Amino acid sequence: MHERLVTVAESGNGPYGQFITAGHHVLSADEPESVGGKDTGPDPYELLLSALGACTSMTLRMYAQRKQFPLEKIEVRLRHLVRADKENRDKFERIITLHGPLTDEQRQRLLEVADRCPVSETLKRSSEIQSSLTPGI
Repeated sequence: MHERLVTVAESGNGPYGQFITAGHHVLSADEPESVGGKDTGPDPYELLLSALGACTSMTLRMYAQRKQFPLEKIEVRLRHLVRADKENRDKFERIITLHGPLTDEQRQRLLEVADRCPVSETLKRSSEIQSSLTPGI
């Protein structure tokens, strides 16, 4: 099993501001002003969309390099919709723009590969979330 560790702690910048530490990278997160935040960073769902978009683009780049496709640039636009249907499942829309002199077959293959990026696979299947508390401080 591959393990990734991330730490999230309040930043002190407003009631919802957060610092996210992943390895030596530091990011921020917050809620928009419309719900009481200071909008100092993306909200949690924007971060989730960012993860899906980055994974999609990276996966496509790796595949295109391996297959020597003439892919010049990738752009991924994402949208998250909360559906109130009988299944109550969220919907993620992903629009991929591929730049370069690709054939129709190469473009179609890259679309298929996008659906298999690891974050896509994680979102498509159920996950287990286990929570616990540290001893009181």
